[in-house]
Amino acid sequence: QIYRFQSFTLAKKKIVFYTCGDQKKQANAAYLIGSYAVMHLQKTPEEAYSLLVSRNSTYLPFRDASFGTCMYNLNILDCLCAIYKALQFGWLDFSQFDVEEYEHYERAENGDFNWIIPGKFLAFSGPHPKSKMENGYPLHAPEAYFPYFRKHNITTIVRLNKKMYDAKRFTDMGFEHHDLFFVDGSTPNDSIVKKFLNICENADGAIAVHCKAGLGRTGTLIGCYMMKHYRLTAAEAIAWMRICRPGSVIGPQQNFVEDKQSSLWSEGDVFREKMNEQENGKLAVTRILSGVDDITINGSNKNKMSKKEEAELVRVLEILSGYFDVKKLNKP
Repeated sequence: QIYRFQSFTLAKKKIVFYTCGDQKKQANAAYLIGSYAVMHLQKTPEEAYSLLVSRNSTYLPFRDASFGTCMYNLNILDCLCAIYKALQFGWLDFSQFDVEEYEHYERAENGDFNWIIPGKFLAFSGPHPKSKMENGYPLHAPEAYFPYFRKHNITTIVRLNKKMYDAKRFTDMGFEHHDLFFVDGSTPNDSIVKKFLNICENADGAIAVHCKAGLGRTGTLIGCYMMKHYRLTAAEAIAWMRICRPGSVIGPQQNFVEDKQSSLWSEGDVFREKMNEQENGKLAVTRILSGVDDITINGSNKNKMSKKEEAELVRVLEILSGYFDVKKLNKP
């Protein structure tokens, strides 16, 4: 809907956006207006939120897809902060956004999938052995996804639910496929989180993640990645997941994501420090090797290497020797 507010024909017109007294619709309306203020009026999340609460002191929280009492209050400010971060990271760019494509593929009959981080994470409902209609609901075989996955450089599939299809149907077509099962509605153990992060950090292309519905388990692990590599708060990660794929991260998974925030931030800091060291090593290699033709270590060349340069070259050669043993460099 925010996309539609940008219509050229409305650019010079005053727009009045209103809703009825239904509390859910009021919250949705407030989110839309607040998001517009952050994206196009350059308001901070806090400024936009303060204007909203000055008109209505309370709004219903945005909840998960479970039934029963809402156990985690995700408020409008969390959503506006997520929008603000998404703009900073380039996840949200309406100059490149195809609203028709988005609305087409989010429908169950067309695949039921959404990009969470464009070019990195696609969340989708789990494939089935064959494409068919079951109780009025469309199911899709792995082959149904191949054309879209290839077009958008999706190279890796991560399955989190029980095996409904043979993974060979993906791997035989050149896709990587990983199984990291944990029970529906539950939270992953540390081993699963670590394996998931490692898979995603080493993937050559985008990653398509699914569980049964592509909401709970899928959103939980993608949220962990966002906290580690982008330092999103748990609330921002959950909010962005729900903006992209409503209902994501379910029940106790919400509190799990919150509990993991601190440790994942620390892991992310260490990861980035190591990446910087590797990048600095590459730069040192390039700088030294660019002058190799002009120097000798013990020869008669007038550009004879100094002791300091000699020590640096030795250090660089040690770095190089380590690179030869690395099959893949981690990359966020």
